[in-house]
Amino acid sequence: MIKPLYDNVLLKKEKASNETKSGLILSQKEKNEDYAVVAAVSECKEVKIHDHVYEMPLKVGDKVMYKKYSGTEIKDNDEEFILINAQDILAVVE
Repeated sequence: MIKPLYDNVLLKKEKASNETKSGLILSQKEKNEDYAVVAAVSECKEVKIHDHVYEMPLKVGDKVMYKKYSGTEIKDNDEEFILINAQDILAVVE
């Protein structure tokens, strides 16, 4: 398993589905590539953003929205991950 250091977070990309909740198969599905699930969080307890220090707001399992084109894409055992700085995560999706 990949263990992030400092204020980095490991995100697991969600695979886009072309099937609706009711079971209909769509020919094209709009990809929402800016969402992922937190797979691992560093042991860092604080995040520094613009000279302010915040408590690490993320935990494993959170679904998050992140800045497009940020982070480093990693492939491990046929799974796709993104190693990203915590400050590039925009929101937790509930």
